[in-house]
Amino acid sequence: MRAVLTLVLLVGVSGCAKNHPAVGINDPHEEANRRVHNFNRSMDQFLLGPASEGYGGVIPSDIRVLISNFSRNLGELSDAYNFLLQGKLKNSGIAVMRFGVNSTAGIFGIVDVVEEFGGPDNRTDFGETLHVWGMAEGQYEELPFFGPSTSRDTIGFAVDLLVNPYTFLNFDSVRGIGILAYVVARLDDRYNYSSTVDSVLYDSADSYAQARTLYLQNRRYRLGIDAAAGGSGGDAFEDPYADPYIENYSDPYEDPYAE
Repeated sequence: MRAVLTLVLLVGVSGCAKNHPAVGINDPHEEANRRVHNFNRSMDQFLLGPASEGYGGVIPSDIRVLISNFSRNLGELSDAYNFLLQGKLKNSGIAVMRFGVNSTAGIFGIVDVVEEFGGPDNRTDFGETLHVWGMAEGQYEELPFFGPSTSRDTIGFAVDLLVNPYTFLNFDSVRGIGILAYVVARLDDRYNYSSTVDSVLYDSADSYAQARTLYLQNRRYRLGIDAAAGGSGGDAFEDPYADPYIENYSDPYEDPYAE
């Protein structure tokens, strides 16, 4: 655990030292990324897509909502420590409160009691923490199985996995339930956004460029970067492959049950 925390601090310090604005699309390894994208596209076509259709077609929507709530609740503690690292103490406290209330009154989180009463539901990750600390976006990357990312978000994703509170539990069954809930929730996301994902992956003239544009625009928007003006990080870009109707697309990676 001490080694993990040391890694977190080193990443944060190095990120602040390397803070420089990203301009345009930084994709120096596009050829390799396209190969990974083709692999991910095949996995979606032959495995994830059909599995999500089977899951959504068999499991009633009410049950799927409960499973998604359970998976979401497992991530509350990760949100809490990331908000804490970002200096957002109020949001960190809200995440802890949500976890406590939903884990008890909500029966291990399958019912989002806090949301039912109009409570806030803010989400974050270590990639956003690195952004707050001043780390630049870095290169665009496409990860096997997980899809679009950036250098900063890839580091954030890895750290979130390493310091996830459930990683340190001694009960294999609990860890297994958490992993299963995550996988099932992602199947649910794929099912709910099937038309959007299919449009990007199979109806676009260049699915790689389209997925890249969607990810970067949505991610930068979420981090509060004004793409038109360059925002706080100067991350504005204009992709020559950009779809002029891109605002009509939903984010295929967004939680459909989030406020």
